[in-house]
Amino acid sequence: MKRWKLVLTQGLLAGSLASIFSTAVLAIAGRRETGSAAAPTNAVSHWYWGDEAFDRQEADLPYTAVGYLTHHSAATLWATLYAALASRQTASRTTSGLLVGAIATSATAYIVDFKFTPHRFTPGYEHRISTEALLAVHAGLAVGLAAGALALRDYYRDKKENLSHDAHEEAPQRIVRHVRAGSI
Repeated sequence: MKRWKLVLTQGLLAGSLASIFSTAVLAIAGRRETGSAAAPTNAVSHWYWGDEAFDRQEADLPYTAVGYLTHHSAATLWATLYAALASRQTASRTTSGLLVGAIATSATAYIVDFKFTPHRFTPGYEHRISTEALLAVHAGLAVGLAAGALALRDYYRDKKENLSHDAHEEAPQRIVRHVRAGSI
């Protein structure tokens, strides 16, 4: 399998797991802190619905679906970036390397989301849950990233020689026999 295909596969798998784990943490924190499991996920949809999304308590299709799909897309983006960087580093294919990479990616997502992103495009759930819960959400993100990377680690190891030739695959060597006329 070519490197880019493996990177996209890991991005989709790890992104999905990261989204599921972090959304579960959002729901638990939301239930505990706001009385609504859907409130933090609804808040994610503020980029589309505006600040009124911060006040939505009940699960509903417009707010919750947009919020979850946005969160899932962001998790998949971070997972794909992580997979692209990690696929080139042999050290990052070890268990400890995968864990450190997943934690570093989650920490980078946190910093980018809350320090460099304009208000309209921040995750939004920070308006509904505590700082401790935010850290737990990003821990859930890291767990999902690591789980997806661990699931495909052996495939990277087994296919290492194929990963170095993602754009140009070597042509098979051909054996050419020269035959002189009359002497076979």
